[in-house]
Amino acid sequence: MFLACGSTDLRKSIDGLAAIVQESFGLNPFSSGLFVFCNRACNKLKILYWDHNGFWLYYRSLERGGFQWPTGKEEVVAILLRW
Repeated sequence: MFLACGSTDLRKSIDGLAAIVQESFGLNPFSSGLFVFCNRACNKLKILYWDHNGFWLYYRSLERGGFQWPTGKEEVVAILLRW
């Protein structure tokens, strides 16, 4: 899983987010990773995921509260999940 540090313009669709993954982060959007983006208010997320023949785009919006989100200088933070 890869978290995009800072805020992302969530008006972007699948193609726009895939372009960020490829051009800004230097990663392959067609890999099996999850790419997670958060808005400026930290109350909305978009998750981009490639599944064999197409992208999934998950969207989460909180009614109250917010996500704790990395704001470091890194462009992306990789998180290893163990199942």
